[in-house]
Amino acid sequence: MSSALLLIAATYGLVRLSFGLLLPDVQRDLGFGADFAGVISAGGSALYVVGAVVGFFAARMPRALVATAAASAALGATTMALATNPVVFAVAAAVGSAGAGLASPGVVGVLRAHPATASRPAFQDIANSGTGPGLVAAGLLALLLLPEWRIVWAVAAVVAVAAGVGVLRASRSPAPSDRRAALPPTPWFLAHARPTAAALAFGAGSAAVWTFGRVALVDAGMDAVSSTLVWIALGVGGAAVAFTSPRMSAAGPGRTWVLTCALAAGATLALTATGGNFAVAIVASAVFGWAYTAATGALIGWTAQIDAGRSAAGTALLFIVLVAGQGIGAGVLGVLVNPWGYTSVFVVASVVVVGAAAGAVRAPRS
Repeated sequence: MSSALLLIAATYGLVRLSFGLLLPDVQRDLGFGADFAGVISAGGSALYVVGAVVGFFAARMPRALVATAAASAALGATTMALATNPVVFAVAAAVGSAGAGLASPGVVGVLRAHPATASRPAFQDIANSGTGPGLVAAGLLALLLLPEWRIVWAVAAVVAVAAGVGVLRASRSPAPSDRRAALPPTPWFLAHARPTAAALAFGAGSAAVWTFGRVALVDAGMDAVSSTLVWIALGVGGAAVAFTSPRMSAAGPGRTWVLTCALAAGATLALTATGGNFAVAIVASAVFGWAYTAATGALIGWTAQIDAGRSAAGTALLFIVLVAGQGIGAGVLGVLVNPWGYTSVFVVASVVVVGAAAGAVRAPRS
């Protein structure tokens, strides 16, 4: 469903994750440093978690989740575009991030309820890969419009509304047989212990790229156009998941998770280890974009193996933990940037991502 992919592209690529892309220009105009940038990112992660928690308990109402996701993303992006001080901007960024937290379980539920996609899990991966095109679109807008970063957020708000309307028009309400208890039983949570721990570590390590990736390159001497192109490569890598998802689905979530963790860790390390070399940064960025997006798809597949009937709730749970990890990582890494520098911070982040692979050493079984 193309509208579902567009909603993920809008809420994730254009609204939530564009913060790192536009951060150098926003910092210049609103006047704040890396420590407050980490606070903003952590706040966005916290509200994402709130949205995803709502999605977890409201998984039986995917259409309502989709509508709320589009509205939250649009409101946050509009307010960011109008913000004149860091505090207002931070609050707006948090509200916008909540839209992404609501969108993922909403899209999972919508696709499971629609006859054309209910029995085809590859559609979940394709819709989830919308983050990549969203990042590409954000990067292209940045190339055209920066330093006018406010216009980028305004466009993001319009796209979020259009995507939400498109999903609602094409979706169907879940059949009565799909309605299950809002809170899964205790064994369900125990079965999710390993993917939960893995998602937390992966989220914490990935925060370095998503929050400080472009600003670290600018700090190393890379010009604005080149650093924006590196960000676009993130989206190109993420979009490539749509083409590799059949093979990754066949490999299974356990193997896919280990592979994506290894690649994401290597890309994180390479992004700043070469002192802002453009060619290396482009390749590392594309690899990271593919690995991160494929990893989120692996989480969806992982919870579906555990309990396919509650895959929307499982997606919400694992994405909650993933982004909670990002919030923790962004806050801690933001504090460490000034005393340690970006290169050392990215080394620490890559080690954390490697640790996340341990969660899937023993592949999950149905």
